[in-house]
Amino acid sequence: MDRLIYTAMTGAKHIMEQQATVSNNLANATTNGFRAQLDSFRAVPVIAEGLPTRTFVVDATVGSDFRTGPIQQTGRALDVAVQGDGWIAVERADGSEAYTRQGSFKLSENGLLQTQSGLNVMGDGGPITIPPDVIVTVAKDGTISSVPADAGPGVSTVIGRIKLVNPAEASMVRGDDGLFSVKDGEVADADANVTLLGGALEGSNVNVVDSMVSMISLARQFELHMNMMKNAENNAAKADQFLALS
Repeated sequence: MDRLIYTAMTGAKHIMEQQATVSNNLANATTNGFRAQLDSFRAVPVIAEGLPTRTFVVDATVGSDFRTGPIQQTGRALDVAVQGDGWIAVERADGSEAYTRQGSFKLSENGLLQTQSGLNVMGDGGPITIPPDVIVTVAKDGTISSVPADAGPGVSTVIGRIKLVNPAEASMVRGDDGLFSVKDGEVADADANVTLLGGALEGSNVNVVDSMVSMISLARQFELHMNMMKNAENNAAKADQFLALS
């Protein structure tokens, strides 16, 4: 069988994987704080006896697009958006620390400040607990204050401060749950320069038009590889005919 089939097969396989990445980006085009995943192709020559006449394709994951998404005003007290660079620290189910740009929070039955998916928001000293029957405000530096709901204007009480971090983008890795963490499992230090915008959320940074164009381009590339495999099959059939005649 012609080795062209194996070359075309690797290209088609990794095009399907990249198509899955683009589809995932499109599926999260409306997910708050989502960071688009980036992939790229890389050619790998096959080194063997004789001349290196074959090259396989490898889908090398570049990483994530860390550009800031659009800011949407919501007016909700427990909605915050990170301004510029930075991340909000949350606690995974296994107790490890992770980072997200999803700033839509809620209160659990026990008063814990959590993300909409139920992950605890981390403060300077651990998870943040909000007392009942209070009005909560989040300051620019992440400080959470409260005043009694049934009282008039007065002095607010500081409850805690959301842990905001800003590790280097090159050290950030995306987990299977969509959250980011620092390589080697390290815990990032709090950064006082990271600021929040209250009553707003950051949208996804996925460009829907670019993703759709990419899907069309990948579909055409996949069709090209299928045609290459079909041509290799036809060439092999013709060769069998010539061998039978001889």
